[in-house]
Amino acid sequence: MSDPTFGLSITRVDNEPRPAVGADLSVIGLVVTAPDADATRFPLNTPVLVFSDDATLEEDLGTTGSVAHQLDLINAQLGEFQVAARVVIVRADEGADDAATMTNLIEALDGLETSGAVLGVVPRLIGIPGFTYQQEEDIENPGVLLANPVIAALAGPLERMLAHAVVTGPHSTLQAFTDWRETIQSDRIIPVETWVKVGAAATVVDSVGSILGAGVRRDHEKQGRPFHSWANQPIQGIVGPNRPIGFSLTDGATEGQTILAANGGVILRGEAGVETAIASGGFVFVGTDNAGEDDVWRFYNVTRGRDYIHLLFLRTLRFYLGRFNLTGQTIEAVTNTMKMALRDLQADGDILGFKMGFSRDQNNPEQLRLGKFTIDFAAEEAPVLRYIGVRSARYRPALDALLDNLITQLDQAA
Repeated sequence: MSDPTFGLSITRVDNEPRPAVGADLSVIGLVVTAPDADATRFPLNTPVLVFSDDATLEEDLGTTGSVAHQLDLINAQLGEFQVAARVVIVRADEGADDAATMTNLIEALDGLETSGAVLGVVPRLIGIPGFTYQQEEDIENPGVLLANPVIAALAGPLERMLAHAVVTGPHSTLQAFTDWRETIQSDRIIPVETWVKVGAAATVVDSVGSILGAGVRRDHEKQGRPFHSWANQPIQGIVGPNRPIGFSLTDGATEGQTILAANGGVILRGEAGVETAIASGGFVFVGTDNAGEDDVWRFYNVTRGRDYIHLLFLRTLRFYLGRFNLTGQTIEAVTNTMKMALRDLQADGDILGFKMGFSRDQNNPEQLRLGKFTIDFAAEEAPVLRYIGVRSARYRPALDALLDNLITQLDQAA
């Protein structure tokens, strides 16, 4: 349409910074066995999105297999004004033994990765209850335990989905946990030692649902942003941990502190009247670390937070691609969009600070001519507070003040 000779022309100018669009990192993904499930609703190796409060789930999933109790544990952790969690369930075939079942669970991970394309939602809190603690002895090296095959297969899918997985290990002895922990290295895996007891029969089940539920509650409390740890959070819906674990806030030479030092998480019992206990009552999850090797990215709230920032940039900046020519105004709009997003995160205490730059070192005329430019950014996610040191000493000046006051009073009396 050409401009009129006598009239008006209105052109929309769309070069302002874009509002940042965050991603939901609180969708749970469960890969489970459910032998009694309705195969029509839950076909094998196929992702199915459900809401955890769906009353039909118990009938359609059944009450056997590794799925048992997990949705109840998730629901028990939800916070104020939370009705349900979104859960993607992938059902794997139950094999003749644990080895066969784990093979099927690994195959089902492929189905979990298709969730985005099939369901329009990507689960980023993953659990595979009941099958992450088993280890077999290396027949060629007696006495050496092999890694759990399900955990060994997890790292790739987690990286591709930008997800984190809670995995539970041997929950019998410290040595068993240590042997298991030594076979894991991934900053997307969150290792936990403790299982839980549920119901009137005190049935021992995998605690993964309760830990994931605590994570969903914590994200909800922080407006959906995953920059906060789940440590020191109460675990509801259980009658106790599967075994007592010794713990003291002031003594590192306890079983619980030893597990924490190995990057594991534990569920502890509160103790009334014991100041060095984690709480006065109830059951509390303590765990801050992932199983990565790099201490710069040690805390899972930091790695999840960085995922949130990266996904925020992906969802927001893709709008510019192909719609705009590469001009100074476009570069400025992109950088201002990123700055506004990071500024809001800093204002809310999710990050401590950030820096952005458009440098000539990373950009040259040839790259610009090809429609490419690079922006550097750095941000510092707030670390979780896990240690407070208090130095206690006597205060001699108080005695000087006391003497001064006494002398003044005596002089006045005289």
